[in-house]
Amino acid sequence: MASSGESGNPFEGVPFFGDIMRMLQQAGGQTGLGWDVARQMAVAVATDGESEPNVDPIERMRFDELVRVADLHVADATGLATAPASRVLGVTPVTRADWAVRSLDAHRPLLERLAGSLTRMSEDPDGPELPDDPDDPMAGMLSGLTQMLGPMMLGMTAGSMVGHMARTSLGQYDLPLPRPATDDLLVIPANLAELAEEWSLPDDELRLWVCLHEVTTHAVLGRPHVRERLETLLGSYADGFRLDPGALEASFGDVDPSDPAGLQALVDRPEALLGAMRTDEQAATATRLEAITSAIVGYVDHVMDTIGTKLIPSYGMTTEVQRRRRVTSGESARFVERLLGLDLGQRQYDRGTAFVAGVVDRAGEAGLQRLWADETTLPTPAEIDAPGLWLARIDL
Repeated sequence: MASSGESGNPFEGVPFFGDIMRMLQQAGGQTGLGWDVARQMAVAVATDGESEPNVDPIERMRFDELVRVADLHVADATGLATAPASRVLGVTPVTRADWAVRSLDAHRPLLERLAGSLTRMSEDPDGPELPDDPDDPMAGMLSGLTQMLGPMMLGMTAGSMVGHMARTSLGQYDLPLPRPATDDLLVIPANLAELAEEWSLPDDELRLWVCLHEVTTHAVLGRPHVRERLETLLGSYADGFRLDPGALEASFGDVDPSDPAGLQALVDRPEALLGAMRTDEQAATATRLEAITSAIVGYVDHVMDTIGTKLIPSYGMTTEVQRRRRVTSGESARFVERLLGLDLGQRQYDRGTAFVAGVVDRAGEAGLQRLWADETTLPTPAEIDAPGLWLARIDL
């Protein structure tokens, strides 16, 4: 049998990696993203490989009652429609596995666009060239990675990260990412029960808190121009990935292609592969994304504070728990944020809070309601830090 140097195939004779490559080839389909593998990974991680009990039907009844309360208060406080006129906003309690699969499906267009970007990079004849030495196994490995493993690993990584998020998320808007406007809101009763027990929070008050948060965020993201702005920016960020062969070689230069353990470490380091592909060109897009997401989370917090303090006896404690959770989120959420160009640390939440407070101080609640009026009233990055500029621009 020819050696890897003779054949030019650094994976020859390494069954472990060959099995992975065959699996990825079979799963990739025409889009380059392995959805079956992504779903399997998401479910396995979300459930830790254990079977989950079905959601108690009583949970649906409880949430149906609470979301009606939340819906009325949010609509009254914001003036925003919380659902299309033809339907009533509903809540669907789901298992962690179901949440993970539905979340992957909801974000499939964006993830496929990202996978397409990685595929185009590997096929672009005018793009940067990888080392092409037939006697260098690492050169061949890097070439194979860019052509196949990048987009395929994205599917595996997306499944893994969404699975991890399913183990901690309470609803569907822990990250302010648009979802189909006609879908019911998703909540995970198992995670709510764990949080309530851990912090001694009243169950129904926690459920109502989550309903208020989900309905308010849904109302903002349901505005067509807000959804369009987010989708455009997220898509632009996904399209902006470019291959950096030098960074790839630096990331994986210590991997021995003849060592299965080394190849396993390679598969376990998707952030290194994708991190090498992030570029300075995406910085401007990320800055604009941060501006609109800061405005969204700041506005949602303000509405929550306005309504929740009157409606939920344990609102202060519950809110403190939630705000602590979101800025200490696990690496899974952080990786998803980096992958999509989002950055929602404490600084971003503080920017949003300061912007909304500045608007209310200068123009009252009526001025704040102009925030989502149309495309022209969405704040720029500079205006997020200077709400007076925003008010001057929209003539308030």
